[in-house]
Amino acid sequence: MTVALGIDIGGTFTDVVMIDRSDGSICTAKVLTTPDDPAAGVLDGIAELLAEAGYDPPEVSQVVHATTLATNLILERKGGPVAYVTTAGFGDILIIGNERKGDAEKYDLFYTKQAPIVPRRRTVDVAERTGADGSVVVPLDIEQARSSLADLLARESVEAVAICFLHSYANGDHERQVADIIAELNSDLYVAVSSEVWPEYRELPRACTTVMSAYVGPTVTRYIARLDEELARQGIGARMQIMGSSGGIISAATVARRPVQLVESGPAAGVMAAAHIGRLSGIDNLISFDMGGTTAKAGLVRDGQAAIAHEFFVGGTASSGVKQINTGYPIKIPVIDLAEVGAGGGSIAYLDSGGALRVGPDSAGAEPGPVCYDRGGAQPTVTDADLVLGYLNPDFFLGGRMAIRADLAHAALAGLAEPMELNSEEAAAGVYEVVNATMAAAVRVVTLERGIDPRDFTLLASGGAAGVHVARLAEEFGITTVVVPANPGVGSAVGLLASDVVTDHVRTQVIDSASVEASADASVVEAIYTELEAVAVAEIGAEGFTADEIVLEREIDVRYRHQAHELTVPLNGCDLGRAAAAFNELYEELYGIRQADPVEFVNYRVRVIGPVPKPDWSTDEVASRPPIPLSYRPAWFSGEMADTPVYRRHTFLPGPIVAGPAIIEETSSTVVVPEGWTASADRWLSLVLNPV
Repeated sequence: MTVALGIDIGGTFTDVVMIDRSDGSICTAKVLTTPDDPAAGVLDGIAELLAEAGYDPPEVSQVVHATTLATNLILERKGGPVAYVTTAGFGDILIIGNERKGDAEKYDLFYTKQAPIVPRRRTVDVAERTGADGSVVVPLDIEQARSSLADLLARESVEAVAICFLHSYANGDHERQVADIIAELNSDLYVAVSSEVWPEYRELPRACTTVMSAYVGPTVTRYIARLDEELARQGIGARMQIMGSSGGIISAATVARRPVQLVESGPAAGVMAAAHIGRLSGIDNLISFDMGGTTAKAGLVRDGQAAIAHEFFVGGTASSGVKQINTGYPIKIPVIDLAEVGAGGGSIAYLDSGGALRVGPDSAGAEPGPVCYDRGGAQPTVTDADLVLGYLNPDFFLGGRMAIRADLAHAALAGLAEPMELNSEEAAAGVYEVVNATMAAAVRVVTLERGIDPRDFTLLASGGAAGVHVARLAEEFGITTVVVPANPGVGSAVGLLASDVVTDHVRTQVIDSASVEASADASVVEAIYTELEAVAVAEIGAEGFTADEIVLEREIDVRYRHQAHELTVPLNGCDLGRAAAAFNELYEELYGIRQADPVEFVNYRVRVIGPVPKPDWSTDEVASRPPIPLSYRPAWFSGEMADTPVYRRHTFLPGPIVAGPAIIEETSSTVVVPEGWTASADRWLSLVLNPV
């Protein structure tokens, strides 16, 4: 059995991709997301796809899933009630936070600090203390812990408990003892233990990471268990795997221990799809641009590898839809480094109190959806604007399987246009320009704000709405090559089936480079990696990989002595001298200076990879003539509606070049080729857009 399913649940649509790994054939389905019961939309998409392709459920050998469930629980504050257990004297850490504000909040005279996920009344201080070296400073007072927990559970209704003691990353014995006490008091509670969730130092991020695991844990584990059961009921026996935030596939068992690893599950899949297509096409450096129904994401791929961050913020505020650093909760896990804005096909357009046109971050989602869906939506969205501008075909939306109404979109845009004394097309053009400017902010975050010139990169578009906007976005930054891969509307689902199985582990122990020459310190570092690798290899082995198949990667966090933060560099074997040199080079690249101070080695990171076969849909076929337009329709170019040639995507083969303005339609997406641009197909059937 070689049939693999990739499932991506977005805010508006659920995408399902099926690949037969024996011959590389691909089938796709796109159905409306069912917010009240996400599993229902998944099952509908799978049933539609299997019936269309002629496969039986038992033939499915792999199911990989990406979901925004954890993200939405945090953003919407819909996770279960959590209790927090910590070292006596540190119970206020979640309330105090890091005392930082995002850029927009610094000048907000009416700023109100976000309420903590766990109120103080649900926090238990336990008498215990572990030192930074793992030694026990104050033994755990078991009876006090039991009494305090019993009292809290008697007066508070909670679904989960998060345990995070001081320095437990160095010794988690006290946390495990308290977890055992909680299991005795109430075995139904979900328990997140910081030394098992992510044992990396820094108290606040570790506490927040543990609390967020507990906050989303019960809902996430119930959802995955239910979906697994439903798939089995449909006759699919393959164990479900899930896309983790770090861009690797993880097991359901890992999710149960560390559900916080799903916080950026969906966006990570989109970046991994871009990296895979880049490798196929020989493009080492690209910007991933993923525009769906609710959000748009930008990520960076350099030298063929997606950038990884080791801390990010969730549940924060936004400015112009852009998530702000230092707002929300710091999370310490590996995550694909990307920027996200509240700008998608379902983003709502409106006039603010000053009469200025705004778009997002609020979205119409799947229910009720854009006005043109005729499902009760009343506020104009980006999709409505794209339809009014002639970019979308009301008779070929989702390949004609879903009817949308242009008359409703025109009426909605006319209502928006009236106060501005514009017609509906002019208002729609304004919406188009505003949302493009909002999405440009995401690209700016991952490039210009980090000293990276976007003109040195290719812009790769995925997501159902991206093709309509991507060329204009490229113009904003002077990018001269745009790639729109085959099946862009289900790009994240394709990325799921192009990603390896991965497990990540970390350990903290500060070692000064001045003493690292001593054989004892060098052997300590090697022992740390050996222990981490043994655990990680066992986890990957449980997924069916042999020792000969797996790939081991080591990284190390380095800083100058007495500095507060580290940089992560690769580690070859246990060559700490080379790691120190790599740190100096990276530091100089980022900050323009190289210090003479000795360095410290802080965190030791292991990634173990189980490689999976990657899809390849290349063709040797070459077109004998240019594609012929299927029809012409009025569309907005150069400030007016003009008859524009409309092509079907399947007629594009390598060779011929089509000049814009043009519109290229396919089942899952539409690509707009502006005036002054050309479009052609490469051997992987990606559309390549270039300015003339």
